[in-house]
Amino acid sequence: MSSILVTGGTGTLGRPTVTQLGAAGHQVRVLSRRPGPDRVVADLTSGAGLDAALDGAEVVVHLATSQGRRDVEQTRNLLDAVKGVQHLIVMSIAGIDRIPLAYYRYKLESERLVAGSGVPYTVLRATQFHDLVDRVFTAQRFAPVIFAPAVTLQPISVDEVAVRLAELVTAAPVNGHAADIGGPERLSARTLAQQWKQARSSRRSVLPVRVPGKTFRAFADGAATVDGPAYGRITFAEYLR
Repeated sequence: MSSILVTGGTGTLGRPTVTQLGAAGHQVRVLSRRPGPDRVVADLTSGAGLDAALDGAEVVVHLATSQGRRDVEQTRNLLDAVKGVQHLIVMSIAGIDRIPLAYYRYKLESERLVAGSGVPYTVLRATQFHDLVDRVFTAQRFAPVIFAPAVTLQPISVDEVAVRLAELVTAAPVNGHAADIGGPERLSARTLAQQWKQARSSRRSVLPVRVPGKTFRAFADGAATVDGPAYGRITFAEYLR
């Protein structure tokens, strides 16, 4: 079993990942800016405390993410401190090389930094999480209708992503991308909205929306979905139940 440091271990994906790794018998520590049980205190943005936090870690699972340039700077700071680690596993997003979204461009830049670092690594890309799709519709609770952009998505359970990350921890670094993973269904946002409406007993209508521009065109063309067989088995409707 390995000694593992998880960044972003208190987040949406981090919590089930830490649980999975602990259940597999690994020694797991969570990097955090705030002290707590099984946590090591460090700051990815400034780099303060990273050397001490990484001391003794054989594997690092990098799940922390930030908006814009900060994501790149945090990745760079981590790479400066991570020399000697046997395996760096980095969580990323399916389609970031095909969708011209600003957040995705920075995430792709972070991937390139990892690839050029010389650290043994594996990048795992996954599609949008079920809970993200849920939050998008929930955020519209005061709107007269439920807006559903004309895009195709393949949402996946965070628990299943956590299982895949735990699998990668016991595998050798691929020094590249592991196979992208996604949920069991490719559905239009309109269908997802209708499922959400039924599960939440909403009476509002679902209004499909077409948005101009390359970003939404890429989503509409399925750039946020994955090729090959799906990894996840839990559907969005099952998640809602």
